[in-house]
Amino acid sequence: MGWWQISADTLAGGRFVVSPLAETVASLRTLERAASGHPGGRAWLERWLPAYRLRQSGDPLSAWIVRAALTPHWSADYLTPAPVPPLAGQPPATFAQELEQVRATPPDRARADLVHTLRGPLPAGLDRDDLAGRSADVLEWVWTHTVLPEWPTRRRVLEADVIARAAQLSRGGWAEALAGMRPGMRWLGENRLQINTYDNPPRELGGAQLVFTPVTGEVGWVCWDIPYRYGVVYPCSGVLADPGRAPVPQALGALIGPARAGVLVLLASPLSTTQLVALTGQGLGSVGRHLRILLDAGLVRRRRDGRSVLYFRTAAGDALVRAAG
Repeated sequence: MGWWQISADTLAGGRFVVSPLAETVASLRTLERAASGHPGGRAWLERWLPAYRLRQSGDPLSAWIVRAALTPHWSADYLTPAPVPPLAGQPPATFAQELEQVRATPPDRARADLVHTLRGPLPAGLDRDDLAGRSADVLEWVWTHTVLPEWPTRRRVLEADVIARAAQLSRGGWAEALAGMRPGMRWLGENRLQINTYDNPPRELGGAQLVFTPVTGEVGWVCWDIPYRYGVVYPCSGVLADPGRAPVPQALGALIGPARAGVLVLLASPLSTTQLVALTGQGLGSVGRHLRILLDAGLVRRRRDGRSVLYFRTAAGDALVRAAG
């Protein structure tokens, strides 16, 4: 069992960070697996998998490098640097800035990382100095073609998951916030965080920074920049992870307005006002007005959950959504 020994100060300073590079690596993994477990992911694959395969068939060396770097049991460390939280008052890192970390990987380190992922000697054809550069080229293609066009939507989904985790943290502490974050991960107590079920020796994080990063893909990983930073990349949970959620029925939009209908459709699962703002892209005032009208109409109710107020559809709200198609 792999676990980290984390001091109270390190845990208290843990940060949630949205990373364009982590989202792109997750998308690359989905393309390599050519499979997705939810409708939104399958629709995305249907749209982009042929173009990705065409790109890789035209550059078989890069395709080989990517397959070696993304094995089922591990991802090459140089491909998955730990995201860096922005300093106070500073904007978050851009994809280009994060990608530069990958490109700047020393050749010897990239080779060593592939030896680890392959669990054996490096094939002669991969004993090269441009492993990181070619990997970065593939990531740049995946970002530019398949992630960037829908990044605003994905970012809202990721930010909503961070908000949900923060609510869990305030309600039940780190044990609740980390529960179910990724398979095999759980809080063991006594400052120990189990990160996977592998038979690896424990790591003492000391004064390192701890970072948690959501992705819309279905597979997560751990990453690090020893001794400064350790990260856990995890799949979003529940409705927040599914960018292919049910569209707003046209008839419902015509009846109560498309923006208000979008809020009502999302409330099939309990959500807070802040989560609704992140998911819909509407302003806080607009979402608040929609919720007041839906409450007055008896289509939604609310309940307090710790410090959060969660809204959810009533039976009448469910019936209206179903009737609208």
